[in-house]
Amino acid sequence: MSHPVRYYCPHCGAVVELDREGYLSDKSVTPYPLVGWEYRGPDEDYDDADGVRLVCGDDAGVEGLRWTGDRMTADDVAEPGAESPCGQEFYLSFVRFEEGEEVDPEPEPSHVEIAAEGPSGPRGPDGPSGFGL
Repeated sequence: MSHPVRYYCPHCGAVVELDREGYLSDKSVTPYPLVGWEYRGPDEDYDDADGVRLVCGDDAGVEGLRWTGDRMTADDVAEPGAESPCGQEFYLSFVRFEEGEEVDPEPEPSHVEIAAEGPSGPRGPDGPSGFGL
């Protein structure tokens, strides 16, 4: 039996109502996909996926998906004054289990350039004695 569950876009706060089965437990709603989670659109069979990929304001005639016209003003909305609905993607993630244990998402890896080309390390002493004299 499906039930309407409400979520809000983390970008602008637009509220969506999604009819879904009660046995699916929510993990989070994020503006980005969780690493390792498989997402499907609301018009696909997402019961076997790890979550649902939603586009803010787009229902594409999907049965069981309705934008309410309401807007959440929670502290975690990224752009509280933005146009609503904003048309950006966001992700509803379900709780996942592997070997009977709940899986926590891994953070998206980020790459940082530590130094540009050229000499590295501190500059040497200025004088012939090695003490800058």
